[in-house]
Amino acid sequence: MAAAGSLERSFVELSGAERERPRHFREFTVCDIGTSNAAFGTVKYSESAGGFYYVESGKLFSITRNRFIHWKTSGDTLELVEESLDLNLLNNAVRLKFQNYSLLPGGVHVSETQNHVIILILTNQTVHRLILPHPSRMYRSELVTENQMQSIFTDIGKVDFKDPCNYQLIPAVPGLSPSSTTSAAWLSSEGEALFALPSASGGVFVLKLPPYDIPGLESGGFLGIIAGIASVVELKQSSVMQRLLTGWMPTAIRGDHGPSDRALSLAVHCVEHDAFIFALCQDHKLRMWSYKDQMCLMVADMLEYVPVNKDLRLTAGTGHKLRLAYSPSMGLYLGIYMHAPKRGQFCIFQLVSTENNRYSLDHISSLFTSQETLVDFALTSTDIWALWHDAENQTIVKYINFEHCGNVAGQWNPVFMQPLPEEEIVIRDDQDPREMYLRSLFTPGQFINAALCKALQIFCRGTERSLDLSWNELKKEITLAVENELQGSITEYEFSQDEFRTLQQEFWCKFYACCLQYQEALSHPLALHLNPLTNMVCLLKKTQGYLSFLVPSSLVDHLYLLPDEHLLTEDETTISDTFTASDIGVNIPPLIDAEVARDVLCLIKCLRMIGESVTMDMAVLMETSCYNLQSPEKAAEHILEDLITIDVENVMEDICSKLQEIRNPVHAIGLLIREMDYETEVEMEKGFDPAQPLNVRMNLSQLYGSSTAGYIVCRGVYKIASTRFLICRDLLILQQLLTRLGDAVILGAGQLFQAQQDLLHRTAPLLLSYYLIKWASQCLATDVPVDTLESNLQHLSVLELTDSGALMANKLDDYIQLLHPWCQVNVGSCRFMLGRCYLVTGEVQKALECFCQAASEVGKEEFLDRLIRSEDGEIVSTPKLQYYDKVLRLLDVVGLPELVIQLATSAITEAGDDWKSQLDCLRQLVVVLCERSQLQDLVEFPYVNLHNEVVGIIESRARAVDLMTHNYYELLYAFHIYRHNYRKAGTVMFEYGMRLGREVRTLGGLEKQGNCYLAAINCLRLIRPEYAWIVQPASGAVSDRPGASPKRNHDGECTAAPSEQGFPSCGQDSSHCYSSRDVDYESNRQIEILELEDLEKECALARIRLTLARHDPSAIAIAGSSSAKEMATLLVQAGLFDTAISLCQTFKLPLTPVFEGLAFKFPLSATAPMVWLPYSSIDQLLQALGENSANSHNIILSQKILDKLEDYQQKVDKATRDLLYRRDL
Repeated sequence: MAAAGSLERSFVELSGAERERPRHFREFTVCDIGTSNAAFGTVKYSESAGGFYYVESGKLFSITRNRFIHWKTSGDTLELVEESLDLNLLNNAVRLKFQNYSLLPGGVHVSETQNHVIILILTNQTVHRLILPHPSRMYRSELVTENQMQSIFTDIGKVDFKDPCNYQLIPAVPGLSPSSTTSAAWLSSEGEALFALPSASGGVFVLKLPPYDIPGLESGGFLGIIAGIASVVELKQSSVMQRLLTGWMPTAIRGDHGPSDRALSLAVHCVEHDAFIFALCQDHKLRMWSYKDQMCLMVADMLEYVPVNKDLRLTAGTGHKLRLAYSPSMGLYLGIYMHAPKRGQFCIFQLVSTENNRYSLDHISSLFTSQETLVDFALTSTDIWALWHDAENQTIVKYINFEHCGNVAGQWNPVFMQPLPEEEIVIRDDQDPREMYLRSLFTPGQFINAALCKALQIFCRGTERSLDLSWNELKKEITLAVENELQGSITEYEFSQDEFRTLQQEFWCKFYACCLQYQEALSHPLALHLNPLTNMVCLLKKTQGYLSFLVPSSLVDHLYLLPDEHLLTEDETTISDTFTASDIGVNIPPLIDAEVARDVLCLIKCLRMIGESVTMDMAVLMETSCYNLQSPEKAAEHILEDLITIDVENVMEDICSKLQEIRNPVHAIGLLIREMDYETEVEMEKGFDPAQPLNVRMNLSQLYGSSTAGYIVCRGVYKIASTRFLICRDLLILQQLLTRLGDAVILGAGQLFQAQQDLLHRTAPLLLSYYLIKWASQCLATDVPVDTLESNLQHLSVLELTDSGALMANKLDDYIQLLHPWCQVNVGSCRFMLGRCYLVTGEVQKALECFCQAASEVGKEEFLDRLIRSEDGEIVSTPKLQYYDKVLRLLDVVGLPELVIQLATSAITEAGDDWKSQLDCLRQLVVVLCERSQLQDLVEFPYVNLHNEVVGIIESRARAVDLMTHNYYELLYAFHIYRHNYRKAGTVMFEYGMRLGREVRTLGGLEKQGNCYLAAINCLRLIRPEYAWIVQPASGAVSDRPGASPKRNHDGECTAAPSEQGFPSCGQDSSHCYSSRDVDYESNRQIEILELEDLEKECALARIRLTLARHDPSAIAIAGSSSAKEMATLLVQAGLFDTAISLCQTFKLPLTPVFEGLAFKFPLSATAPMVWLPYSSIDQLLQALGENSANSHNIILSQKILDKLEDYQQKVDKATRDLLYRRDL
């Protein structure tokens, strides 16, 4: 099997019930013929099921590829279904009713020959042979070109069920117990039909029907049948054979063994001209006979392989089962299940031939299980698949590879079964109960058609209703039935809205509970069906022709779904083989692969803990956010806050503790994301040639092309997307937790930024993409109205397309909206298809807008290129104009002249102004790169002859957005630095600083302003002094040389001051940011030149503003844009005299305001000399003076100040000293 030795450690169940009408069974009755054996009486057997696969079902060019038969027996009824995953089979389901007989459990056996498919059937009193044509004889063409064909059951109505050659009563053989349920049947190499039944003596009865194709068979004469009774042979435990014809010797005379020898399970292996019959008996022994030699070849005691067998030897065995598996290379394997109370054991043997036609068993493996009730198991040459029912009657399926287990207890791999629908439907006050219950009942994959029909019959109290209903018809019938019951229960004429709602919810809840009961009952599996040729594994269910498929899960899904006890025992080697360092291009030594695996396991455990803590409301919040195009990161943050709030069991503490065990969380998360990223490139399988012959391509085109396979693929996609959506959701929540913890203890040094920026932004798009896949796989296909089909054909004719399907407006609209936030591929094609859809629905203006939006992507996307490709397949020289021509023709055919005029005007304008088109394309490129944070690509991209235009585009965005949340100025700075244009880089940072002062009135803004000015100064210091200048735009300034100095020529030499000068800020005019061609030359504005000294002054002023803001936060609002003179006044008012004097000296301002403030701040005595003190100590002395209130202290401090003033009185000009007046303390 595929699972052996592979990474798919677990499987998931996918329902195979299609959303169509219930499978239509053609019914036939097999009438009672002859005299029934009264000794058998009326026996009631349990239901059973089985399957058969064609020998060539795994071959590419076979007509039986992916084709199989499955059946179910119940009482006197046998249901047969032929299934194909490649083609839709017609007339493929029949129901045979055997009058007065009961079918034996497991009493159906199918064989194939070159020309026929032969079905052998055993009831409690009869044996039957059905001969049907082989598919290869029904369809002889080498190439299948249709998507449907007739089943082998198409002509079953022509079969004569009364033909004595193919139908016989089981003779009244002594020792043949009516309670026996096991049987076997096979075809001999001569075409005989042989049926094996257990005898009470521990032997086997074999009943033989003659070959079906010998001459004279049609006339009723055939070998081996006498007086209408088939020949019977008893194979005994000894080698003595007794042929039984018409009479039997009493059991007591023969001395046969007791009932404990009776066979519990029979199996047959056909070899050339012989058949080996195996019987597992109540005495716990396995016996093997040769039918050709009619002798017992081997007896083996199975209790020798059971560790504790003392109690078993004293009791007759029950529940033992036997299965065979043949491998051409390895031979015949036998699988034995030994049942004991509260435990069971599988023993695997290989049949070994010895001398003298003797055989023995080579013990391969013993596997133990604690499951209670084994329903069925299947054996391959490598695996055992087992189906159990537990104590709560829940289904459990597991498999194990016995090759690697030996005699050691191996690990059974789980199959994650499809859960039953939710028992309760939560309905909010703003939701309609009927709508919510109908949505749950008819969501794909929730309920099977048969369960709803059964519930409908019960709910209507046996009212005759047709069960052959489509889903839409069934929905109407259910709505009508529940509403009628509701109306019939109303006795009052007046009801409040709340009372009616309560009553409505009560009746819908009652019907929903009834559906749940039938869903659970009908979805119980009866048997396993395996095809090792195609690796197909199926569960055959109780309901009519209903089966489910088991498909392998990826390692990521496997780990996330695995129960905790199995997650702890997961093999780290398998994980490290998958999550290799080379997968993400990181050079990590192989020695730590095991550590990486442990990290991944711990990470998965954390995600599981989060997932188990997420409530239904939290889950709905995330899904609603995704559908409404809201930020999933914000939703994850909100969910995390709720989890922390309601965490009464300290789950978050446990998660944090588990995180401490992860050596490298960032690496582990990156590996997990990569494994879930379906855009990851994979190497094409070596040896595959994409240029295959026509017959190969046509055969491949029909691979998995049936409606059954389509539904299974859809369910598989939904299951994968649902699981991955949950993983991404929990991963987002975990990353928000990591961000909140945010220290080196959790993330390690230097990893916080990467976790926040890189991984978080990779997880959110992945979550949105899986949500879209999940949503799309749940959308129901609907019949397209005829007028929509006609309109679609009309569109295709005009556009010269042939392979575009009909459109459904609402689904396409939702799809594109959900695609938009994360997918930037084929944007124009999506807009074009949406425009076509709007044309169909009559929303013509929206259609025109979509067509115009798609035009920008013409020449970039394959689908749009097909619209404009010429007849010889070449792209035209003017692709966009050709695109407009096609759309204009479409609008004209549809009959929309107003739209034709609008679009034609746009097309003409674009054709005449190619420069503008070029700029539009450039703008689109810049915008997309900015939005996708591909800033390095944007900076390093070679813009040939378009550098000024790029600068203008980025400038326009920089001036239009919030300065503290976007970094377009820094991007523009990097753009110029990369090109060594340091003067423009300095200009950018200077403008950035000016805007920060005007617009961002915060402490952070002032800090940022100082850094901007420092960056501008550094830029000017990197160039020659004569070029170290920038232009500060003032009201009314324009230049005929953009970016040039108005007082220097191109060489940097001084020139006469021009009368007309101009400059667009940052290299261009702020109002014209695309090209120098757009500069207004007619206005007359004045500008100001700033050289390095000016920038240093501005930088000093910025530092002083920051000093004031830190000293007095109330001054932040006005400090940012204040001039030097205004700042001097503000500093004096704040008492920062040192800083005020420094400012005045830097900008050569008079010191008058400072000393005026000082005079009022510190009045001196009338007798003190007229002196001044050094500014470096004023603030300290004044502060000390203010802190000492006693006169004695004040006098001492005042004297110190006067002493300082005497030393510096010559430094203060006379005009300033005259302003100081002595006053009394």
